[in-house]
Amino acid sequence: MITLYGIKACDTMKKARTWLDQQGVEYSFHDYKKEGIDAARLQAWCAEHGWEKILNRQGTTFRKLDDADKQNIDIGKAVALMQSNPSMIKRPVLDTGSQRLVGFKPELYASAFN
Repeated sequence: MITLYGIKACDTMKKARTWLDQQGVEYSFHDYKKEGIDAARLQAWCAEHGWEKILNRQGTTFRKLDDADKQNIDIGKAVALMQSNPSMIKRPVLDTGSQRLVGFKPELYASAFN
């Protein structure tokens, strides 16, 4: 089963959901702001893509952190930050079963399903 991870109200999420719906791709939606996300899944995503890609350092949630929390980030610290603040997880993350796509780019989604 294909799973789309993210936050319901996010504009990028809406674009990804619209694209999937228009292509007739069946998927389940996991809102990690409401449902949470387990550390093992975050660690697996970080192992696959690097924590630098999974941790959204451009968002307001990250920018509002104390300077000490922004320093010396490694995979363990990144996972802990994302678990306690799911808004810091780059979105969407689309799990196709064989791969995880991070962020939304129509051409990436198209190549994954063609």
